[in-house]
Amino acid sequence: TAAARLARAARARTEELRAELLALSHAVHAEPELRFEEHAAAGRLRATLGAHGFQVEAGTGGMPTAFRATRELGPPGEGPTLAVFCEYDALPGLGHGCGHNVIAAAGVGAALATAALAGEHGAPGRLLVIGSPGEEGGGGKVRLLEAGVLDGVDAAVMVHAAGYDAVSRTNLGRLSLEAVFTGRASHASAAPEGGRNALDAATLLLVAIGLLRQQITPDARIHAKVAEGGQSINIIPERARVELFVRALDSGYLRGRLLEAVGDCVRGAAIATGTTHELAEVAPAYDPVLANPVLAGLAADAFAALGRPIPHGSGWSGAAGSTDMGNVSRRVPALHPYVCAVPGAALHTRDFAAGAAGRDADAAVLDGAAMLGSVLTALLTDPGRLAAAKAEFAAATSAA
Repeated sequence: TAAARLARAARARTEELRAELLALSHAVHAEPELRFEEHAAAGRLRATLGAHGFQVEAGTGGMPTAFRATRELGPPGEGPTLAVFCEYDALPGLGHGCGHNVIAAAGVGAALATAALAGEHGAPGRLLVIGSPGEEGGGGKVRLLEAGVLDGVDAAVMVHAAGYDAVSRTNLGRLSLEAVFTGRASHASAAPEGGRNALDAATLLLVAIGLLRQQITPDARIHAKVAEGGQSINIIPERARVELFVRALDSGYLRGRLLEAVGDCVRGAAIATGTTHELAEVAPAYDPVLANPVLAGLAADAFAALGRPIPHGSGWSGAAGSTDMGNVSRRVPALHPYVCAVPGAALHTRDFAAGAAGRDADAAVLDGAAMLGSVLTALLTDPGRLAAAKAEFAAATSAA
């Protein structure tokens, strides 16, 4: 089929770039950098894209480690504008346990393969490669959206590393919260009755959340950790800080009943301990990913041609994380598939971090780049495909 031929052609282009793309993935993996501190990774991506004829702008959206690289495919102003997102931040304590080194290298490879294929087909348009820092909790894409990076963009794509292949899996919406309890310091042995223990409030909050989990929808998730809990053993803690992620598939439920219930847990813990409390949203919220059937179908065809057939029912399965690509998917038709980089391993684990620069991860870089390159080239060469994706997007957003 035409889709299979296009996928194989894209894979041939990524094979030509094998050494460069795998060196990029391995270098990012070997030097993990936390959100908004990804200076080395962003520099490597910018240098690679610049060497291949992209016009690169650093510091996009006021973030030093964000960038935008542009390549005109034919006469300026003709054809669609397509965006490829690259992520490259690591996890605290785990390194690249989410495989963002694979995401970064595959995104670059997709752009380079698409530029070559578009030239062969005489397909006009423009490619944007958007360097997106701070996906792990920082909401870099939300800030890029606010800066207008997707103005005029017709569709956006990226590929995520995983322990499986999938094309239409959704993700949960997520709120990033912080609860701060303020009590009264006192000598823990000589005058304990004079204190009001903020750490006790944090402890009660964790207990209350644990009990609340029995009464929430099956897809919802609440995670918390005590980020501050006192200064000294013999001083009753006067300040405690708890960081929380609250997730759900339905945005109305997330900001409605679920957020209300978490707020009640915070207030109850403060009342029980005689402390005061503050509950704040401290980072941009992540929207659930809005899958686009047209783009997912193109990705599935490409994966099949690359020897990665997508099993039936590989979409939503009830357990997922969150991504700021969800916010992108509410702005333009978007694709956020998964490519198997560490077979069977869960994301955010040491096993995944160890395997993210292994043989399977290398194959994921090349196949992920080819899959995206095939999808992007199909959109450039067949205006009907892009029109269909936009129609699906319009229908889904109007229904929401």
